[in-house]
Order: sequence, then structure tokens, then C-alpha cells
Amino acid sequence: MEGSNSTERFVRAPTKMDLDKLKLDLKEHGQEHLLKYWDELDEEQQARFYDDIRSIDLGKTNRSFATTLQEAENHKGEKKDERIKPMPPEQIGSVPRAGSSLKVWEDRGLHEISQGKVAVLLLAGGQGTRLGVSYPKGMYNVGLPSGKTLYQLQAERICRLQELAFQKSGKRCIIPWYCMTSEATKENTEKFFSDHNYFGLEKENFILFEQNTIPCLTFEGKIILDSPGKIARAPDGNGGLYAALSAHKIIEDMKKRGVEYIHVYCVDNILVKLADPVFVGFCAERSAECGAKVCEKNSPTEAVGVVCICDGKYEVVEYSEISLDVAERRDPNGKLTFREGSIANHFFTVNFLERFCRDHEDELPFHIAQKKIPHVDENGERVKPTTPNGIKLEKFVFDVFQFTEKFAVLEVTREDEFSPLKNAGEGKDSPVSARQALLNFHYRQVIDAGGKFQDSNGTILSSTNETNSIVCEVSPLLSYKGEGLEDVVKGKTFMASEEIHLKSPEEEENGEPQTKKIKGD
Repeated sequence: MEGSNSTERFVRAPTKMDLDKLKLDLKEHGQEHLLKYWDELDEEQQARFYDDIRSIDLGKTNRSFATTLQEAENHKGEKKDERIKPMPPEQIGSVPRAGSSLKVWEDRGLHEISQGKVAVLLLAGGQGTRLGVSYPKGMYNVGLPSGKTLYQLQAERICRLQELAFQKSGKRCIIPWYCMTSEATKENTEKFFSDHNYFGLEKENFILFEQNTIPCLTFEGKIILDSPGKIARAPDGNGGLYAALSAHKIIEDMKKRGVEYIHVYCVDNILVKLADPVFVGFCAERSAECGAKVCEKNSPTEAVGVVCICDGKYEVVEYSEISLDVAERRDPNGKLTFREGSIANHFFTVNFLERFCRDHEDELPFHIAQKKIPHVDENGERVKPTTPNGIKLEKFVFDVFQFTEKFAVLEVTREDEFSPLKNAGEGKDSPVSARQALLNFHYRQVIDAGGKFQDSNGTILSSTNETNSIVCEVSPLLSYKGEGLEDVVKGKTFMASEEIHLKSPEEEENGEPQTKKIKGD
């Protein structure tokens, strides 16, 4: 299905011949209702609306709808129990159980980074609607002592990792940061980064591009009107990445820069390790074309997709696609058989992406999402429905796994690497839980580096922040994953009742002291 991006431009008004041809095309494809309010539009509105309709491949739209609907109908209520197998153990690495391999992977990753061969790609098309805000999720501030947003935390992790690669190799390097936005997030994201001077990164190494939008459809496959002269559109899902890579010549840009490996991730994980040297090195050592980070499922009923083999191909199978019996199945060691929970954190080689985008992108399936879509009613008035009234067709970024034979999976520790920000309030996947996950992660880093925390009675606290009451933030500019903290915290005791914010020397020059109370200096 073809879509368009929202580039504003004036186009000429269609001639009578143009309009007659359009009417015939619309009638042929069952979409003639789109011109219902044509006569109510002024000349410029008509010109833009004509251009909007003509940007759609009507035949492809109808085929995509019919194929996706038929596929969903064919497998309605069907479970994949008999079609799936767990990932072979030899294709899975584990950070908690890596032993000496961990340093091998990390060294390899840092080497590739130092050679300029690694880039990161951020999927940033989501707005913070479910968080109760109208701006992009990446601009959200969860309430850290520093007040840093998700975008800033991620930018500073890149800055620090570039420095670590330099310390390792003696060679300055760049980690290009590609950012795929949607029509809804592009302008705000672009302005946010510009206003903040790209958080210390070079502007030319932050590459923003927009994913396509495609028409929203009724349950009968009719294109929905958002207003009398505007089609209702939606982004084509995070799997729209691949069409966008081609449309904006991103692969060509990567190759010009000498990039060979890409780390792809979603914006809302506050713990994400961008261009994680361990992950990059692990996949490179395995000669993998695609890789996925996973967290062990915390229960059989946890509603996350599982990385496994389905019909002989690598796939992320949704929780709803397997029965409870299969979800509860366990290995002899007591672990869940299907336990590799997907966390939307992926590795690709540029060569694989180039080949896939060239040869297979149009084979990527659409998935149906029933949504409440604002639309024009019979009187030409725009209404916001209270129940789902149509569908958005979306592609999933991980559906490319089926197109590779060189796949690797790395299991990581949830507490260290995965805490998504999705919902408002104080419950699961909320700003409160995301904030606490990061503070707890930093608390453990300080403890591991030789720091201690004591309460008001002088009692030294445990190595885990059991009460979630200690506020301890470590700037990404000071430490990427705990390295270098010994010089700052070893032998020191921090007052648990005080807010602690450990900063880099550069931040210290422009800000407040790291803590209010420290003993043992």
C-alpha cells in the first residue's frame, strides 16, 4: 500500500478531464464516496484533496485490505501451538550467564563502534496520548532529579559510548543516530532537538526521517474521510521502517558513512542501552544478520510476544496466539519452554536491510488494528467515535525475522534493560514505574562501585533498593553502565534521605553539587 508524507505544497486544481478520470477510478475501486463533499471545497482545497487521493494506489489499498482481512479470518481463533518450536539453545546468548564471553562481546562491540561501523535507529513515531500529553513520547519527563527527558537520556548515552570507544581504541568515532518519526511527531521532535542543540551531538549525525501514512478504512474497506477534503490517515506501524528506509535513501546514507551494523529500538524504554557494545559484539561474533534482545517472561500469562520458530522461520508470536497449556509448558530445569519475551530491541546488518528492502519489503504482512477513528458523518460534521469504527493497517518491525537464516537472540536482565513507558498514572509501565526502574538501576550501580547508603539511624542499607525510597540518579554522561563510578563513589556513604544526582565533570561546572550530604570524602 502506498501512502504519503505531509509535505505542504500547492498543487494545481484538476481539470474537468482530471476529475472525470478520478471519478472513474474511484468508482472502479468502490471509493467514489470520497468526492461526496467535493463541491463544498474551494479551489485550493480541491487541488490538495485531488493530490491526496491521487497519491494512493487504490488497487493496492483494496488488495491489502482484502488479503489482510482474509488472512485474519482464516486464522480467527486459531492457536499456533503445533506450529511453534522454542529457539535452539545454541542460538541464544545470556548476559547473566555469559561469564568470560561478556568481555569478548563487549570488546568486539566497542571495536566496531570505534571503527564507525555502528549506528542506532530510533522508532519515534508514537505520541504520548496514553500518557495524557499531546507531544512525542521522547519529550516526556518522568520526574528524575535532573529533569531529563527520554530523548536527552538517549542522546547522552550515545555521547558517553562514543567516549568509551575512544578510550578503548584511541580513535575518535561517531555513532550516527537515525530517528524515524511520524507525521504527528516529526515537527515537535525536530524543534526539540534543535532547541536543545542536539544534546551535545553534531546536527549532521542526527538524521530525522518520516514514515509513511496510509488511509484508515471502515470495516468494509472504504477509505475514511477525516474532513470533507481530507483523508483519514495513520502511520503504517513500526514495520513501516523498511519502506521509509527506501523512500528516504537511509540505507545509502548508512553505506556512505561506513555503517555496517544497526541497533533498532523503541523510544519508550527508559533503560535502553543504545548501540549496546555487548549486543552488537554478540551478534557480530555470531555473524548474525538479525538479532533480538529478550527478557525471560516473568510468568506464563505475561502478555508479551515470544521469540521462537514458527513453521520453520524465526518469528515473534503474540501471547494471544498460543494456548495457556503451551504458555505454561516448562523445560526439565523448571524454566518456561517459551520464555524469550520480545522487548522491541533489535540488531540488523546494513547488508541484510538493503537486501530485504530491495527484494522483500512488499511481502511484509499487514496486521489489523481496530481503532476509534475521527471521521465525517452524513452531515459533513467531524465526529470522534466512542467505540472502534474502523481499522488501521500496520506492519511490525520484527516480521523481517522470517527472511533471515542468520539469527541470534540475547537474553538480558529485565531490571537492567527494560522498563517501557506506556500508561498514565502510577501502575505498570507508567512514569512512576519507569522512573523507579532507572533510579533502582543507578542505585545498584553505585553499590557495585563501592558506594554505600545509610538511613537516618546510621544503618547501612541492603544492596537492593527494597523500599523504592532512595532517589539516586547517575548521569549518562558520567557512566553508560556503571563504569568509572568507583572513582566517584568508592568508600563513600550517601544519606538515603537525600536526593542524589551524580553528574559528569562537564555538568558539574554548570550545575549544583552532586549530593547534599556525603560522608567519607
